[in-house]
Amino acid sequence: MTIHIHNTLTAKKEPLQTLEPNHVKLYVCGITSYDYCHIGHARSALAFDMIVRYLRFRGYRVTFVRNFTDIDDKIITRAQEQQTSPEELAERFIGEFYTDMDALGTLRPDFEPKATEHIPEMIELITQLIAQGKAYEAGGDVYYVVESFPEYGKLSKRNIDEMQAGARISVNEQKRHPMDFVLWKASKAGEPSWPSPWGPGRPGWHIECSAMSRKFFGDTFDIHGGGQDLIFPHHENEIAQSEGASGCPYVHTWVHHGFVTIRDEKMSKSLGNFLTIRDILAHYHPEVLRFFIFSTHYRSPLDFSESAMQDAATGLERLYECIAAVDALPGGSADTPTLLPAEESGRLAAVRDRFVEAMDNDFNTAQAQGIFFDTVKSVNRLLSLLPAEPARADVAILRGTAATLKELAGIMGLLREDARTFLANRRTAKITGSGVDVPAIEALLAERDQARREKNWQRSDQIRDELLSRNIEIQDGAGGTTWTVKG
Repeated sequence: MTIHIHNTLTAKKEPLQTLEPNHVKLYVCGITSYDYCHIGHARSALAFDMIVRYLRFRGYRVTFVRNFTDIDDKIITRAQEQQTSPEELAERFIGEFYTDMDALGTLRPDFEPKATEHIPEMIELITQLIAQGKAYEAGGDVYYVVESFPEYGKLSKRNIDEMQAGARISVNEQKRHPMDFVLWKASKAGEPSWPSPWGPGRPGWHIECSAMSRKFFGDTFDIHGGGQDLIFPHHENEIAQSEGASGCPYVHTWVHHGFVTIRDEKMSKSLGNFLTIRDILAHYHPEVLRFFIFSTHYRSPLDFSESAMQDAATGLERLYECIAAVDALPGGSADTPTLLPAEESGRLAAVRDRFVEAMDNDFNTAQAQGIFFDTVKSVNRLLSLLPAEPARADVAILRGTAATLKELAGIMGLLREDARTFLANRRTAKITGSGVDVPAIEALLAERDQARREKNWQRSDQIRDELLSRNIEIQDGAGGTTWTVKG
């Protein structure tokens, strides 16, 4: 089987082809470090964390590069507001970014270049573009000549004439064409600056990724990723800069994830409708956030709501409950005949292949989660068939399935904790937050156990119904009866 990925450039799914055999070179645009990360940043980080994990699971060597923009208008403005330096502000929020990423359990990229550490590479690239007549200096600024790149707009599917019709040239603008974009900005009083052939200044935003990706991967590499909001102008400008300078294709496959929305409106700091990662993790386990994010295909919009997060928490618990039930099985007896139907055993044996088929189809985590739940349903049905002393072969099949489920879910960063510990912590959290009378519930459960031993099924059912009326859900298993607060 071959991995197929939706390529924004061609607007279709294409088989993964790498420049070097079994080596994927992946560059992802990282954060501008001036504030705490919101759930949109979490989606980006988790989407590419999943993609890297899956590619490595499928046997590829992955070199993962993600940059930090640590000099920018927003950083300078925020630093002035907080009466600190742009350098201190950027470093502080890079540290906060790592705190959030560690809490989410994401993999660290192989390289994490900062813009301010690659000024020479940017100046070299800009100098090359000027020498080729594809950039020009004006009053200490340097601009890219958009008309020098006939394919401008090919990623975003925009026409340069249509873009020009909507553009404006301000009174002090020195651009030759409305769509020309800045590569180097002349310094202003009180702003950070670096020496350059055009005078002191700082790089434009778009040039940094072209320069840093070229440093680590050369003129052409396999996959470039980011959010859909980066398609234009950032990634469109990267293509113009990089291909304009080298004459080579810049990126083979462009991967863009969808927006996170709240009530169908894009979440963003400029709109003020964002939730930080730490806001979410104050109320939800990190795996719940991961489960929620991967319940929707990475290219689709993801609408955040409390009810959706509660659904994710419930779904994650179902997976952990299945793992815990299998973990609780005895070793089994060689003398007990097997009870698992061959059809069911075959279905469990096919879980890995079904998962790979889903994920090979443009990393379809939503479909993969459906496979997890199909598997849990089958395992729970089989668990209900087992006698007190099950067949050793049946236990081996169920344990093997649980191990496979944990391995595959781990690609999404799920089921990484001990199942019993996770469920116990969840149960404690629910009880603490619900204010239920624990001794009263335990007393009713003890009475119900006695009724069951006496085969007084009517009283047993009455107690179950009474507990349900109190929002208490009970579950009978081989290890006894457990209870939890619903919701």
